[in-house]
Amino acid sequence: MSLRDYVTLRVGGQLFGVDAARVHDVFHPRGLTPVPQSRPEIAGVLNLRGRIVTAVCARRRLGLPPREEGAPEPLAIGLEVQGDSYGLVIDSVDEVLKLDDEKFHAAPGNLPPRWAEIIVGVYQLEKELLIVLDPHTLLDNAHLKAA
Repeated sequence: MSLRDYVTLRVGGQLFGVDAARVHDVFHPRGLTPVPQSRPEIAGVLNLRGRIVTAVCARRRLGLPPREEGAPEPLAIGLEVQGDSYGLVIDSVDEVLKLDDEKFHAAPGNLPPRWAEIIVGVYQLEKELLIVLDPHTLLDNAHLKAA
């Protein structure tokens, strides 16, 4: 049995997971500076303890509707991809789960193209499905620059 830790988070009510080894920190994405002519997924950049972090809106990246007016303040998980620091802006962080690799299932083949490229697989938890995201593809600079 091989176990792996996942940081679980919510975006648009859906439960997602990211390999905990990839998550540097969790923070409030405050003081964002807009980036002119960037893709809509780029929420802005911010200075986080001396690091310049590009904030990427998970809802926009996943093609989900925007947050409702008056929703709780979003959070961001800090990730590094190809030497660049990113903050994936999400609705909330749930917990860290230790899951058995033997219970991991490959992503279904009928996902929408936008989701198919960033989802590596799923776990069926007791009450719901955990969708595992690939932060490298999700935040890859090339994908964020592509039209």
